[in-house]
Amino acid sequence: MTLFLSFNTLLSLFLSTILLHCDAFPVHYNHPLHPRHPRFATHNYRDALTKSIIFFEGQRSGKLPSNQRMSWRRDSGLSDGSAMHVDLVGGYYDAGDNIKFGFPMAFTTTMLSWSVIEFGGLMKGELQNAREAIRWATDYLLKATAHPNTIYVQVGDAKKDHACWERPEDMDTPRSVFKIDANTPGSEVAAETAAALAAASLVFRRSDPLYSKTLVARAIRVFQFADKYRGSYSNALKPIVCPFYCSYSGYQDELLWGAAWLHKATKNPMYLNYIQVNGQILGAAEFDNTFGWDNKHVGARILLSKEFLVQKVQSLHDYKGHSDSFVCSLIPGDSSAQYTPGGLLFKMSDSNMQYVTSTSFLLLTYAKYLTSSHMVVNCGGTTLTPKRLRTIAKKQVDYLLGDNPLKMSYMVGYGPRYPRRIHHRGSSLPSVSVHPGKIQCSAGFGVMNSQSPNPNILVGAVVGGPDLHDRFPDERSDYEQSEPATYINAPLVGTLAYLAHSFGQL
Repeated sequence: MTLFLSFNTLLSLFLSTILLHCDAFPVHYNHPLHPRHPRFATHNYRDALTKSIIFFEGQRSGKLPSNQRMSWRRDSGLSDGSAMHVDLVGGYYDAGDNIKFGFPMAFTTTMLSWSVIEFGGLMKGELQNAREAIRWATDYLLKATAHPNTIYVQVGDAKKDHACWERPEDMDTPRSVFKIDANTPGSEVAAETAAALAAASLVFRRSDPLYSKTLVARAIRVFQFADKYRGSYSNALKPIVCPFYCSYSGYQDELLWGAAWLHKATKNPMYLNYIQVNGQILGAAEFDNTFGWDNKHVGARILLSKEFLVQKVQSLHDYKGHSDSFVCSLIPGDSSAQYTPGGLLFKMSDSNMQYVTSTSFLLLTYAKYLTSSHMVVNCGGTTLTPKRLRTIAKKQVDYLLGDNPLKMSYMVGYGPRYPRRIHHRGSSLPSVSVHPGKIQCSAGFGVMNSQSPNPNILVGAVVGGPDLHDRFPDERSDYEQSEPATYINAPLVGTLAYLAHSFGQL
């Protein structure tokens, strides 16, 4: 009996490893999960994919590598962390300012990793670039979580940073460091950081096994901290993180999301048990259909639906229904979802495009799981095929790339017409190579308020996008519509990889 159990244990470990490898690098070449669209593509999705990844190089903080492609950027933030005698050099600036916010940076990392896990096998030469974009973030997150039961969640004082319009290379605002710990908990950012590290561990499982093990071990420790010391970081650090990245959805969604990623990365039954016991308490069935840096419920549902659909974990059956409800909520004309006259999903006026890219990614990913299990979406008396989900996702991406009333690409550097005055300090001011002298804190506002186009092209940046009526003024001061962000691009990377492959461009 003992030998039999031991063999089963070994077999299960072996199968888990195989499954994990399959997850990290999906098969391609006309595989049924990635069917090719026979018709001609109106967009160069491969070019958009390349640019969507290059964008992250423009957001880098720290010492830039010799192979830096966004060449107008230079080193910045080289003493970050010194205020608390820790090394917090590196990572990403989230958007158009010079702050490093840990919460959206971790979500960006999770979504970049999920993009590679689902569609990395289709990325060809872009796979290594995507991995490097992920590693730039995870190297930083490892630094930020180096001390047990502590996470350094922000570098920079946002209010003081926003009072200046200066290049990251010139920063002279305080590089204050803020942390969460057992006394000032922050379960949202802690659980999201655990999710990011766990998801990234799958990306590097084959290409760098040692790094992958480091990431997953840290993810386990960070999730324990998130769960044991429960509390909202918006309470603990309210004057610092609000109103910039206040968590309005609470931390329950991140605990479910983090547990789902640790289950996927470790296959430890402890996490499946955690999900089964706590799922309802953590809001698994709540009817909220906005997926982004704050609310992870929908992402957790789609991720866990795979365990039922593909891995046949019967106890997670409900997540198929929850995922269907999300998809049904998006059907144009048949749901409460709001669309612009030109057909863009519209969730809110501030940085709406983040919800377009995250939703499109979830639709393609869920379509992949449904195809694998020969299932469809049930919306009352109507059924939706995986093909319908892919069509909805493609239409959203095509709008983003230029199929809209303004014939405007909302990705900088893609297509003949794109935003020229984005709300981004480094892009809008002369580069260091052009203007080596320091540009002082307030001196940059002359540029910010001008109508001149940005001198430095932040290639691949996707901005907040048009308003509810498809209008886009292209004004630098309009951060709601003109500011790019890492979490807008992260899910788009996977979506563009799928579309580029399906139209034979990769």
